[in-house]
Amino acid sequence: MDRLRGWPAALTEGPVGLRPLRLRDVRAWRETRLRNADWLRPWEPSNPETPLFRTGLGPYVSMVGTLRREARQGLALPWVVTYQGAFAGQLTVGAVVWGSARSAQVGYWVDGALAGRGIIPTALAMAVDHCFFTTGLHRLEANIRPENHASRRVVEKLGFREEGVRRRQLHIDGAWRDHICYALTVEDVPRGLLVQWRRAREAAASRRTETTPGQ
Repeated sequence: MDRLRGWPAALTEGPVGLRPLRLRDVRAWRETRLRNADWLRPWEPSNPETPLFRTGLGPYVSMVGTLRREARQGLALPWVVTYQGAFAGQLTVGAVVWGSARSAQVGYWVDGALAGRGIIPTALAMAVDHCFFTTGLHRLEANIRPENHASRRVVEKLGFREEGVRRRQLHIDGAWRDHICYALTVEDVPRGLLVQWRRAREAAASRRTETTPGQ
């Protein structure tokens, strides 16, 4: 496939947005990555194209060029995550395989200052629905280090299945690390993942209201 259906795509749900990564995001990307270096280091692939500490334009330009080329080839959907219109992180659907597989892998990160606001679960739910119902993928995987409890909570809240451990799958923070494979197929969310996530958040908000003293 030479081009992804429905790409480029911009998606929104309340204050959370997804839009294609742009060259002019460099200042926000660089500032956020440097400020979050300690937050991101334990989970980041040891990849010279996206180092945490270099401040030049080269690594970013290289990354954007690679991801845009892969998007044109139907191999990736590289999004910026926004919150209230401002840069908040990244979410990339990559390693797309067509043919009889129609599968891909998803990775994401968010500014630590914005963690805990439901930004990434909302962004991921939008991305999953777009990939399944617009792009035409059948299966999405998220491979996460066992120690990354915050990231595991994201996919578990959204109903991704845990499918086992991939031994020494990726080089992370200086060593080969195990990852837990989580996955969803389109049959798991026939009405869309975002609908399920909305309902889950509404139910949680209702429970909080019912248990608030003085109500």
